Amino acid sequence: MRETRISATYQLDTAMAPEQAAAIIAGEQSSGTFVPIPGEDEELKARAAARFEISPISTESGPDASPPPVRGEATHSYRLKLSWPLDNVGTSLPNLVATVTGNLYELKHVAALRLLDIEFPEAFSYAYPGPAYGIAGTRFMSQVYDRSLIGTIIKPSVGLNPNDTAELVEKLCQGGVDFIKDDELQGDGPGCPFEDRARAVMRVINRHADRCGRKVMYAFNLTGELDEMKRRHDLVHALGGTCVMLSLNSVGLAGFSAFRRHSRLPIHAHRNGWGYLCGGWSYIAWQKLWRLAGVDHMHVNGLDNKFKESNESVMASARECLTPMSPEKPCVVMPVFSSGQSAKQVPRTLQLLGSTDLIYLAGGGILAHPGGIVAGVSALRQASDAGMAGVPLAVAANTHRELREALEKFGH
Repeated sequence: MRETRISATYQLDTAMAPEQAAAIIAGEQSSGTFVPIPGEDEELKARAAARFEISPISTESGPDASPPPVRGEATHSYRLKLSWPLDNVGTSLPNLVATVTGNLYELKHVAALRLLDIEFPEAFSYAYPGPAYGIAGTRFMSQVYDRSLIGTIIKPSVGLNPNDTAELVEKLCQGGVDFIKDDELQGDGPGCPFEDRARAVMRVINRHADRCGRKVMYAFNLTGELDEMKRRHDLVHALGGTCVMLSLNSVGLAGFSAFRRHSRLPIHAHRNGWGYLCGGWSYIAWQKLWRLAGVDHMHVNGLDNKFKESNESVMASARECLTPMSPEKPCVVMPVFSSGQSAKQVPRTLQLLGSTDLIYLAGGGILAHPGGIVAGVSALRQASDAGMAGVPLAVAANTHRELREALEKFGH
């Protein structure tokens, strides 16, 4: 029998009796409100009301546990599972978000709340396309099959003009990089207009591809109004580009879905702004929305990163990207490691993930290498080779100058 209910699991901190708090939350997010109203009879509730299950949990459970309660009451933590009939929402991701989050976080009965996971009925698999390229398509277009993709971000993030950007790309191509992306801060400003940047960069990439037979994948940041994103996509596609990037929290689910229907290129999904969401969402739940909608790559942060996220949480997010969502629509996507990355984290990333299906982005870790950009790319490749061969970095550094200089620069 096909499942016809949407379910969401939360960590709830409350000072109320748990069954009472759960009943209030379930009512608020389905057929009820703060007082009984005419029309909400037993027949309607049986048809449309949210159901709940609630049980105590430890506040120390898991890498993605919720932050401590924000109020002073004596609170306890519970695992709350809510479910709704599909008929309440239909197969609409924007309306699903309103249902599973909605007004929950503002209820005075809630001291703290975190959405941990979402389970979708099979109907969502038919309503949304999922990734068009994913891992296999990314590997085909980049011609990298037997290892992870080594990449970088254009730095400085802003301030370079189109010609400056193209000159940097030239050096990166010479170094053998697989993947380059715009910084999320670089869009279509007067100092570096999108069209000029795209034309200058693709001249370099196409010239390099003609020489070596392999095209570097460059993720151009298209983020903007929907009509702008479509026009920018079409320009990149016409120029021979093989990837585009969107800032998910800027374009939203509806904007992304409209763009996905238009796109003929892999979509690199940037999660900038995740910091203002992660107090109330688990990445495990959040990324499922975008995988269904059709992203091909998803940022997951990186080991020993410059942000607050723990290594355990980073790796749980990355593994989730490689875990099929359902038999009907696996929606497996390429996890993207970035944030304070250099050669030193590469082997441990490969070991903990247990896969080479990833994009490894080092901005300063390549561009600030003491031997220059070409040496920076080489150091990442040498670290990757060592990791796949099970050779300790310190041993590999004895015979690879670029790797040795990277470890001296960035720490081991």
